[in-house]
Amino acid sequence: MKKLRWHPAHEIRAKLSGVLSGKSVALGVTSSVSLYRSVDLARELIRLGADVHVVMSREAAKYVNPRLFEWATGNDVFVNFSGEVGHIALAEICDAYVIAPATANTIAKIAQGIADTSVTVLAQSFLGMRKPFVVVPAAHFSLLMSPPVLEASRKLEELGVTVVPPVIQENRAKYPPLEDIAVAVEASVMRGKDLRGLKILVTAGPTREYLDGVRFLTNSSSGKMGVAIAREAYFRGAEVTLVHGPISIEIPHYVRSISVRTTQEMLEAVVAELSSGTYSAAILAAAPVDFRFSTVEGGKISSDIGSLSVQMVPTPKISVEIRKFFKGVVVGFAAEFAGGNAAELASKAREKLVKRGFNIVVANDVSRPDIAFASEFNEVIIITDKGESTAVSKSRKVEVARVILDQLLKYLNLKK
Repeated sequence: MKKLRWHPAHEIRAKLSGVLSGKSVALGVTSSVSLYRSVDLARELIRLGADVHVVMSREAAKYVNPRLFEWATGNDVFVNFSGEVGHIALAEICDAYVIAPATANTIAKIAQGIADTSVTVLAQSFLGMRKPFVVVPAAHFSLLMSPPVLEASRKLEELGVTVVPPVIQENRAKYPPLEDIAVAVEASVMRGKDLRGLKILVTAGPTREYLDGVRFLTNSSSGKMGVAIAREAYFRGAEVTLVHGPISIEIPHYVRSISVRTTQEMLEAVVAELSSGTYSAAILAAAPVDFRFSTVEGGKISSDIGSLSVQMVPTPKISVEIRKFFKGVVVGFAAEFAGGNAAELASKAREKLVKRGFNIVVANDVSRPDIAFASEFNEVIIITDKGESTAVSKSRKVEVARVILDQLLKYLNLKK
């Protein structure tokens, strides 16, 4: 009987995004007990459009039946390569290789050129072809902290491999969030380490301006855009510092971060960082509150007082303050009510670019409920002080972040 070509995996392909459409990804699975999560990873990559081919070590196949991965991907699963030279064929047809989870044993073997399992022999083929390669360590923490394993991880990074730092809990290096791995794969396939050598400061989220000890003024910024920029920049090789207000999402555990509450605190943190003179750029994606209460009451104001009158005064403009000394590139954001009028949005963005001293401004229309604050998506126009303009249609924020960083890199290259 002829093998049917349709598979349930086709129903979810590119449902989240088509960013990896037309791309093939090899997924190596080794014998960490967290390997069951790689089924979800395979499905996540398919939702981004990828065709996923799974390779398992013999030990991993004892934990989870390869048929589960065959169901998840719609492709045959390799446990042993033989006369079909599958390790060469997969390296030829696949655009990237991700080993998740990667045991300490696997990491050490790959770094030493050992190819004694299907997973490690495919790794050597990818290294030889200089193709994108992502490794996701997962093991007991003490194993990954072994000096030879640490040295092996460093060696892989020197060879251009992206190592996704694990989540350290209960003395174990645990499988990181799927979003982190997916972005690492996306960045490796789409851009590589094109930001290596750059140091970038990113701000994210809202700030709070307090009326008393428990009440405050804020806004609905979630911090998703700034975090997406920080994550993307990290996996493209940049050194990243994230200065963030009280945000509602998880901070990438591998990105250096500084937590603040008020606009003044955010300003002070940004100034302290940029004063080091080591940063190439500042991306001000946060939404700091523009006004604060003229006085802050200690404790809690009683609700029995009836009416309450307050006076508001402006908070400092971070971009204006840092422009007094910072010579690097400043990317600002303009959250504007434009009522869906693209020309009006662009006009307001250009005005803010000049007024705030931005080199690049990213503008979005916050009158739209389907993008911007608290949404997973954004639609922006990016304008530079060179007169260039780039429109980004409604996309996931990680994809918008990718284009913003592309424009930053282009601008930095023009300055050289």
